Amino acid sequence: MTHHLVAGGGGFIGSHLADLLVARGDRVTIVDNFSTGRRSNIAQLAGEDRATVVEHDITMPLPVSITGGHFDTVLDLASPASPDDFKTMPLEILAVGSTGTRNLLDIALAQRARFFLASTSEVYGDPLVHPQPETYWGNVSSIGPRSCYDEAKRFSEALAMAYHRTKGLDIRIARIFNTYGERMRPRDGRVVNTFVLQALRDEPLTLHGDGSQTRSFCHVADEVVGLAAVIDGDHIGPINVGNPVEFTMRELAELVIELSGSASTITSVALPPEREGDPLQRCPDISLARSSYGWEPTISLRDGLARMIDWFRTKEELT
Repeated sequence: MTHHLVAGGGGFIGSHLADLLVARGDRVTIVDNFSTGRRSNIAQLAGEDRATVVEHDITMPLPVSITGGHFDTVLDLASPASPDDFKTMPLEILAVGSTGTRNLLDIALAQRARFFLASTSEVYGDPLVHPQPETYWGNVSSIGPRSCYDEAKRFSEALAMAYHRTKGLDIRIARIFNTYGERMRPRDGRVVNTFVLQALRDEPLTLHGDGSQTRSFCHVADEVVGLAAVIDGDHIGPINVGNPVEFTMRELAELVIELSGSASTITSVALPPEREGDPLQRCPDISLARSSYGWEPTISLRDGLARMIDWFRTKEELT
């Protein structure tokens, strides 16, 4: 039975990936300090004999319950990843992308396990090439409000490649693009959940500027299938995992209002200082994922948003 260490397994994407791995018959040990992850995200795994949860901060020395086990893969999904986190937790984000990633790399090396890094499209910054292929080196500010996350992930990629080149560690790197769906934190500053929360409250949906900025949204159920393909596959990476279909922010807002049956209107506001450096457009070139694994998203934004809105309606915290 394949055993995975899933760092960040209590988070939005990490918990869905843990579900997928358990459902296919694998064993998972979830490690999370629950600073942004949630125990409710993994409540469905309670009582599952193939799932273990260890509450721990991976920037600190790891307990024997982790280092003394045996893992076939070490999966690094442990980082706060929202605009609000960039503002409130920049030092923690930088620490997890450096010390935390290195601690996980050392575990993988000691156990001769495969190491998987969940990187991000943020490594492309505000791109000058569109759509973004893996060969594009990016346009990133090292001092802007987003730099804590952008540079942490760029450093994590460099660390992983250094372990691969100098120590022969078997690694895989995926770059995740905008992902949405059930289990997102309603108030973390990301656009999809912000719009859904506002719509369900019949509040105005707030567009930054004229709403012409674009993003490419991948439902989390599609995303984790793509990540699993990278984890299991032969391609070291990096490899983009995202949805290549672009939408403007205004189109997204209009669709959220339609699907939620909301009385909300759309209003334009100035970009706040902490959102300086937000990319004007972002879209993955997924040619490599298609050719290597035959993977591409199958869930439309309309269908995925409908699922997410239904899930958000059940959350007490929205009331």
